[in-house]
Amino acid sequence: MRKLLATGALMVLSALPAFAQAPQLDPGEKLEKLQFPAVTMQIKGWTKFGNSHVFTLPVKAGQHVKISFTTRSQFAFLAIFDLSKGDDEAFFGTDEDGSVLDTIAKEDTTWMLRPYYSKVSPRRGLGAPYTLMIEPQAPGTAPPAAKPEEPQRPSLFPPKSGADEEE
Repeated sequence: MRKLLATGALMVLSALPAFAQAPQLDPGEKLEKLQFPAVTMQIKGWTKFGNSHVFTLPVKAGQHVKISFTTRSQFAFLAIFDLSKGDDEAFFGTDEDGSVLDTIAKEDTTWMLRPYYSKVSPRRGLGAPYTLMIEPQAPGTAPPAAKPEEPQRPSLFPPKSGADEEE
């Protein structure tokens, strides 16, 4: 009997990494579970300090999805986390990556979409309105290629070369 229980427990523990981890919520946040939409889904909300909604979105391998975040505030942002990964790092953030994520999911997983109001910026008020658009894209369409770099503009100072930096 003990051997059977030990085997069962080992099987359960070995299966745990395959499941998405539960999202870590900040005090006051409310979790809303979304289903992957068949058509464009629009969510309007408010990034209330300590009282916001956080969304989970299941995605399947090969699904092409476009997520857009718009707000009037320069202090409101969106961070997207992959809950199947063990780290707390967002794989996309509107503060650094722009306002649109257009990608194809590499594996079955669950994403957590967290709109937030920056705590480190000097600001007035406790939140800002936002609009979140989740748009399923046609299968087989590729995300847009990276934007070509802008041509170099004339400068009074020549660009640094690797040899100049070693001195």
